[in-house]
Amino acid sequence: MKTRRAVLTALASLTALGLLTACGSGDAAVGEIKPEGQKDTGINVSPNQNRVHTAKVDAIAAKLPAAVRERGTLVLGVSAKSNPPLAFRATDDTTLIGVEVDLATLVADTLGLKPEFNAVSWENLFVGLDSGKYDGVFSNVTVTEERKDKYDFATYRLDDLAFEAKKGSGWTVKGPEDVSGKRIAVGSGTNQEKILVDWSRQNEKAGRKGVDIKYYDNTTDYYLALQSGRIDGYLGPNPTVAYHVASAGQTEAVGKFSGAGAGLQGKIAATTKKDSGLVAAYAAAIDHIVENGTYAQVLKRWGLSNEAVRKSEINPPGLPRTKN
Repeated sequence: MKTRRAVLTALASLTALGLLTACGSGDAAVGEIKPEGQKDTGINVSPNQNRVHTAKVDAIAAKLPAAVRERGTLVLGVSAKSNPPLAFRATDDTTLIGVEVDLATLVADTLGLKPEFNAVSWENLFVGLDSGKYDGVFSNVTVTEERKDKYDFATYRLDDLAFEAKKGSGWTVKGPEDVSGKRIAVGSGTNQEKILVDWSRQNEKAGRKGVDIKYYDNTTDYYLALQSGRIDGYLGPNPTVAYHVASAGQTEAVGKFSGAGAGLQGKIAATTKKDSGLVAAYAAAIDHIVENGTYAQVLKRWGLSNEAVRKSEINPPGLPRTKN
């Protein structure tokens, strides 16, 4: 059982994230979020998730490599950084929750395996794949042409990015010229960083100021920098931005873009080491949960129904390679 100090520490972490603020109402006892004006019970962030499950499908489980099937566990990597509603810690500051965890659990259920989650830094997700430590990663990974050289992908969600600014900023982002000279925070090694760097270069080539790109270790640091005026905006996954805007009431989304760049809808995918023999099983499992409705249940509970896919695609076109 958690001590009183541990509980207070967890609640303090939520307050820093903007999940429990004066701008919304929340019941700390049950770990619910209720943004201002929301009439239902909000989103449950307690460790008692009542997670959606589904039954094993033998025909799909048969697609697994024998070694994984016989082991009985599916070893998965997720981001250790707190990125609600993707993957983050519950109010006990221990239990991993979020849409990525829920969808990965459904895939594991379908395959008849017990999911074993490893929360690590972004770069170590790929180190774990490269070394064979992880069977897969469910962590908001965008399909890119460069990543396809080393990894196989089975898509499970649409990928959109969003710019977040302080409420009342009067700023709208429609293209590269709108971020010229701005101080923008972004996650290192992400596809949004790649897009922002490309936009900065486009601005400089056109004779405009580039982007002053800032990096922080944690999502909470981005939000604190935004509120203090040390940065003008944050470019991150649309689900994270939308969640923070709704729950904190202190910021606004000022632009939304595909995570695959102009002209191509980005896709988020289950990621595995190339030729590991797992991608077909992942795709079949995702198709199954789409068909039986459990997939829709998970997206709905996290407010992400508009990012649903109709079918999993294996290694579809992704964010184009960087032009030298």
